[in-house]
Amino acid sequence: MSSDALVLGGGLVGAATAYGLAREGLSVTVLDEGDVAFRASRGNFGLVWVQSKGDGYPDYAIWTRRSADLWPSLDAMLKEETGVSTAYEKPGGLHFCLSEEELENRKALLARLHNVHGAANYGARLVDRQEVREMMPEIGPDVVGGTYCEHDGHASPLYLLRALHDGIKRRGGRIVADARAETIARDGEGYAVKTPSGTYRAGRVVLAAGLGNKALGKEVGLDLNIAPLKGQILVTERTKPRLNMPTHVVRQTGEGSIMIGDSHEDVGFDVSSSSDVMATLAARAIRMFPFVKDLRIVRSWAALRIMSPDGYPIYQQSETHPGVFSVNCHSGVTLAGSHALALAPMIAKGALGEELAAFSARRFDAPAN
Repeated sequence: MSSDALVLGGGLVGAATAYGLAREGLSVTVLDEGDVAFRASRGNFGLVWVQSKGDGYPDYAIWTRRSADLWPSLDAMLKEETGVSTAYEKPGGLHFCLSEEELENRKALLARLHNVHGAANYGARLVDRQEVREMMPEIGPDVVGGTYCEHDGHASPLYLLRALHDGIKRRGGRIVADARAETIARDGEGYAVKTPSGTYRAGRVVLAAGLGNKALGKEVGLDLNIAPLKGQILVTERTKPRLNMPTHVVRQTGEGSIMIGDSHEDVGFDVSSSSDVMATLAARAIRMFPFVKDLRIVRSWAALRIMSPDGYPIYQQSETHPGVFSVNCHSGVTLAGSHALALAPMIAKGALGEELAAFSARRFDAPAN
């Protein structure tokens, strides 16, 4: 069973990369662990978010903006090829501030990021309470202002994943379930990946197995310093249209549910929901939108983000195993545009572009004394 490329992991990161490789004309096989995996895709909040990304790390700010710019094309491609809508919308997005101190901190962040993009290209600006209220009439009295970015939007992570999987198959790719990669070994000029479902071969291998990349990387000379960070999300019953754009922690889905997020908890591989964190999320959402207090919570869940020490992606080709690439990040929805339409073409050509040099794992190497 041989392909041009094997993608290890069928979540949003792996599926977007595999779809992009298939668009480049490569035969692609996706080896997916299945629903037993710590699948971050299931717990993604669904934002396509530019504002606040890359503070202190300009390369990430630029990469994120590039992905947001590519998202409309990706959405149109998937809809045309598969008939599946990702529910992508780009109305802009709001980040609320609940105190004057938060607003001042936000203003300083805005200034720093304007220095990266320039104010016009960054597309985010400070908005006072009156303007926020004009955009979102149902805000609560604690909202003092915030920031608005015209490049922000949101999509359905599950519809996106379905569309990517369908797009891969329509372009001749295969997705193999219950095929957790166990070993990676050289095989002639390429590689052989052993799984419970059999052994698969290809000239290129992409590690996109989320937290599983850490162990797989060791087999191919990649030291991937990644760890889990839990996030919890609440979902309310459906209601009439109340929010005409997403905020950083509250958004309304196309079906009418209100999604409330998100926590950041360093608790290892624990994916249980906890009442204290859920109460904190709900209380903050009610301060922003008081109408939320009258809605029933119908679902809650926790999922694990894939985090590097500095929180930014790791993209790297192995020096000891040429043709093996690793893709690690926690923003699978936001970066889907870049992964499918910018990163995948680089992998297809056999080398990452210079613009991704800043995302090498080598940035974590300790300096020599």
